[in-house]
Amino acid sequence: MIREIRHFHLFCGLGGGARGFNRASPRVGNMTGWFRCLGGIDVDTAAIRDFGRFAGVPGTVIDLFDRDQYRDFHGVEPPADWHEATPADIRRAAGGEYPNIVFLSAPCKGFSGLLSETRSRTAKYQALNRLTLRGVWLMLEAFSGDPPGLIVFENVPRIANRGRHLLDQIGELLRAYGYAVAETTHDCGEIGGLAQSRKRFLLVARHIERVPPFLYEPEKKRLTSVSTVLRRMPMPGDPAGGPMHRVPSLAWKTWVRLAFVEAGSDWRSLNRLAVENGVLRDYVIVPDNGEGFAVRDPRTSMGAGTHQNIYRIVAWDETARTVTGASHVAGWAGCVADPHPGIADRRAGDAYVGGGHYGVLAWSQSAGAVSSAAQHDNGRWSVADPRLPEADDKLLCVIRALDGTWHRPFTTLELAALQSLIDPEEMLELDGLSDQAWRERIGNAVPPDAARAIAETMGKTMLLAWSGESFALSSVPIWVQPVAVALAMTI
Repeated sequence: MIREIRHFHLFCGLGGGARGFNRASPRVGNMTGWFRCLGGIDVDTAAIRDFGRFAGVPGTVIDLFDRDQYRDFHGVEPPADWHEATPADIRRAAGGEYPNIVFLSAPCKGFSGLLSETRSRTAKYQALNRLTLRGVWLMLEAFSGDPPGLIVFENVPRIANRGRHLLDQIGELLRAYGYAVAETTHDCGEIGGLAQSRKRFLLVARHIERVPPFLYEPEKKRLTSVSTVLRRMPMPGDPAGGPMHRVPSLAWKTWVRLAFVEAGSDWRSLNRLAVENGVLRDYVIVPDNGEGFAVRDPRTSMGAGTHQNIYRIVAWDETARTVTGASHVAGWAGCVADPHPGIADRRAGDAYVGGGHYGVLAWSQSAGAVSSAAQHDNGRWSVADPRLPEADDKLLCVIRALDGTWHRPFTTLELAALQSLIDPEEMLELDGLSDQAWRERIGNAVPPDAARAIAETMGKTMLLAWSGESFALSSVPIWVQPVAVALAMTI
């Protein structure tokens, strides 16, 4: 027997959570759950267009701010055609249907550790934070006539501290509407089997009357290395990967910094370098046959150490840190020590070499004949200049680091694959033309593989409730002890 499980998403972003729920297929006895998405709501128009592709159903653009929040966040009055969202707007976004499960992933910038404590306390970010409470209230009112059996509220772990007063109010509100509530944390990487560690806060709510069974944890899986994902993808910059697979242009000084960061460590590796009068004492950077630059190392070791954040270089066989919406390499642990050999070594027959198209001459070579039709793409009109760039020159570099690898930022496509938004062999182009906007939406997304694991266990709970069962044996624990206590008290 197939039972439909309807799900709906507030603050849905590009639809990673909805995509994961759609892929779930829970089973209990002779019953199989089939997840159907009713829609999603977000304020970002581009994200909603992406949502339609990932979730398979249209999303709805709605600003969930109340008027005071709008003023505090934007610093101006809302336009004349703006109105505060109502529960009726939420119901319309769900097509007039009532979901069995609601997933909320409210904006987390104000709670994130990437934002300083001082800025998090400003009126702008406090308004953004209050969306958590308002979003839950709007949802509960919208579906009060047929309340969802399960509600999942997801955010960054720091919300448990910075947003404590809001979480307490959300818990009280949910209990007033008939829900048992518990807070927990989980690692999306562990429950989704990802190549990144992504710790998240999770608040789960079970409608006491509609869903008597215990809610069990998803089974944990082993984290995998970035190489399991990246080795299945085209080389960075390969046209087969599409526009999202290009390596970002960085300032020359940033490339040099990355080259000196030890794989598995972060920017604090640079503190061990000897600098005299602003110049590295023990190293010199020289052109390498006009094809790149190499660091000549007179020493055998730079020492050891591991850190987590700015300019962190992930070793090829390690797990990546959390994929965030930050677009700059200094904003998170977003670089990898890529061991692909000869990545900058172009040979005859390679792209842009044959026929002289876009040909690049070594500094020591002679140029071909200058024709009357000379353009940059039909002759060898470029030269590999061995002079080093200026510190702030933006360019694409391959600097072989001390360990022989290329320390480079992940491409935007690689970030999508690490998030399980796509298979590594797939090509993807999100809405718009901005890498920064793409990266922000990808970093804000719920990894579909993790969402699928959550949906599987919640789907089993719903099927048990519909079959009249109130208990089932399982080899996995009840979803943290506070949930077990809350559920036990209501049976």
